[in-house]
Amino acid sequence: MFFFAYNILSIFLLVPVIIYHLYRSVSRGRPPAFRERFGYIHAAELARIGERPVIWLHAVSVGEAIAARPLLKALREHYPGHAILVSNTTETGRAISSSFPEKDLCIYFPFDFLPAVRNTLHRIRPKLIIIMETEIWPNFTREATNRGIPIILANGRVSDRSFSRYLKFDWFFRPALQMFSCLCMQTETDRERIIAIGASPERTVAVGNLKYDIPSHLVQDEEKAGLRGRYGIPGNLTVVTAGSTHPGEEEYVLAAYQELVTTFNNFFLVLVPRHPERANEVAALLEQMGLSYRRRTAIKTSGVIAFQGGMVLLVDTIGEMMDLYALSDLAFVGGSLVPTGGHNLLEPASLGIPCIFGPNMDNFREIADLVLQYGAGIKAETAADLTDSCRALITSAELRMVLGQNGLKMMRDAGGATVRHIEVISRHL
Repeated sequence: MFFFAYNILSIFLLVPVIIYHLYRSVSRGRPPAFRERFGYIHAAELARIGERPVIWLHAVSVGEAIAARPLLKALREHYPGHAILVSNTTETGRAISSSFPEKDLCIYFPFDFLPAVRNTLHRIRPKLIIIMETEIWPNFTREATNRGIPIILANGRVSDRSFSRYLKFDWFFRPALQMFSCLCMQTETDRERIIAIGASPERTVAVGNLKYDIPSHLVQDEEKAGLRGRYGIPGNLTVVTAGSTHPGEEEYVLAAYQELVTTFNNFFLVLVPRHPERANEVAALLEQMGLSYRRRTAIKTSGVIAFQGGMVLLVDTIGEMMDLYALSDLAFVGGSLVPTGGHNLLEPASLGIPCIFGPNMDNFREIADLVLQYGAGIKAETAADLTDSCRALITSAELRMVLGQNGLKMMRDAGGATVRHIEVISRHL
């Protein structure tokens, strides 16, 4: 009865969904890719899979795609005879996933409209489906189960903020959750929460967080110098990268920067809005505050020096976050001074770069707590704290080194989730 009602509702919602996706794509200057979202994949694309058995991994957007990278590498190593297909929901997720050498094919995830789901599954015929984090679609899970395809939830989590919402709609999620072959959750708390929402306790395990398994290394001076040369940043500057910033947050970052450059004339800011389509909006803010800047798309990769202290590199591209953290001396991880739930502190930590973050880390609470426990970063409760924390790190190379080394130790100690995921996958493939 649930699935009958859901499919009737999906017919009425299809037009608004199409309109929304069309608006989103046009406003961001990207094609809507309706053909793929309805399950029609070009034969030339499918030829990349050939007759090999397919492992299908779905990662909604950028964060999930980056978290999936260690698992993709392990899948390629353990199953060299299989084709690996990666799907995404967002355009930015697709752009990141397309760059992964481990994948054979990258597509958009179909709308959860029954004909679209059936078309996609019929063309791909996967042997196993892996869904990253907590992406639950009733038609997709039911159709895959009806075809005998195991579905595994990988790196699953239920944040504090979303748990209450999931509980209110457990009648919606329960039928789909019951169809997962196994749900691999990050922590025991996540396991308990997903069971409360409707997952089977016998098929739910806590295996750790894949994000701790991203490759980590201490950035050496030669690597840092090469990266700075690529972006036109002088080697003698102290560089802070403010990554994945959101509306209302850039004002705090730029105000702190303006105050600090009056004291430290060799200080330099790399500003990376979470959504690059906001570049014009952020550029207007920079002009309003009287800060000299250049956009990433205007910088040639010739090694010509383009900046000096007190200027700003405004990044209006995607896929460069790790390089930007690597060339930095310290990092601020955005989405944390405004109530959006925060972003991934492990990216700078994996490079030995000390990080600062705000109090709003609901989506990454476990990681934020571990960063503080290991002394790998600094929590700035207010905008004034952000300024003070930056000042402390600018003036002490020793403090930067200690926090960076602590971050690398944290990554080593907390790893191992990839191996545990592969153990689960091997039982179903």
